[in-house]
Amino acid sequence: MPESLLAEFYVFFTIVLIDIALAGDNAVVVGQLASGLPEVQKRRAILLGVVLALVFRVAFALVAVQLLQIVGLLLAGGLLLLWVSYKMYRELREGPHADQVDPGDVPVGRKTFGAAAFQIAVADVSMSLDNVLAVAGVAKDHLPALIFGLVLSIALMGVAANFIARWMERHRWLAWVGLLIILFVALKMTWEGSHEVLALL
Repeated sequence: MPESLLAEFYVFFTIVLIDIALAGDNAVVVGQLASGLPEVQKRRAILLGVVLALVFRVAFALVAVQLLQIVGLLLAGGLLLLWVSYKMYRELREGPHADQVDPGDVPVGRKTFGAAAFQIAVADVSMSLDNVLAVAGVAKDHLPALIFGLVLSIALMGVAANFIARWMERHRWLAWVGLLIILFVALKMTWEGSHEVLALL
């Protein structure tokens, strides 16, 4: 297999695993934040989370290339992804329900739909930016790979998020593979971003 073709395969394969891992993680987080609400509100909160994730991913995707051209943002994105990697590692080590609040610790009816919606929106902004930066960090100047990764990310979150979340809980090894790839991308972005910043000093 020619070296250039192998490099392209690596880029596309890495992007697919990143999208699966982060779309599944995003879906799990939205589900956790919606827990504790009445069933009808819970379904509405999960739907809101998916819609917001789609909107934020599209918005960030439209300016992904410009985002990476801002000096310092590559470093910031790498550090943000390192934090996401740590959170994913902690969740995987402690189990799929480690970050869920024990229902016995929260009085019934205390959690409101507005509070859950706000928490979901904040989580969606952070995770959507992480996803777009990770894909853009791998794709670099490879525009077809960048478009493919962002379209796949939006499709996975919009169509298959809940399925992916259940699949990742059932096959934990896939989540670990996704974590290692995200960690590698985060370290690479941090390394390259730090050199960009130091070059200006």
